[in-house]
This record gives sequence, structure tokens and C-alpha cells, in this order.
Amino acid sequence: MNKYLITILLCLTLGLAPFQPEPHLVGKIRWILGGANGMGFIDWFDTLLHGTPFIVLFYFVIRDILKKLRSNKI
Repeated sequence: MNKYLITILLCLTLGLAPFQPEPHLVGKIRWILGGANGMGFIDWFDTLLHGTPFIVLFYFVIRDILKKLRSNKI
């Protein structure tokens, strides 16, 4: 199965769950941008857990772009 399909599926499920009232990761990012007041270790771990699929997706995209750029130069 395509690595992008699996990663995007993970982003839409684990990365954004729970969806109501707003995606969990969005709430965590707002909290961090607001100064992260009151965030404990479990909140940071939770942010990492929900953010990992997006980090992996960005890694795949950057790696494939760099691979294409290198192959076009040679």
C-alpha cells in the first residue's frame, strides 16, 4: 500500500482525533502558542503522540522532493 495513503489516514484519524469540539492537536497547538501555561508532561507527550503522523508525512514529502531535485541535477 502507498506510504502516503497510510500516513494521510493516520493524520486524519490519530492526528486529529477526537474531532469535537475541535481537533485535539489544534487545541494543543493553540495552548502552546498561548504560552503553554499549565502544560504538564502528559500534555507534551499527548501533543507528540497526535503530531507524529504529521511529522512522518512532512518527512516523506521533503525526502521525496529532495530525491527528485538530486536526480534532476545529475
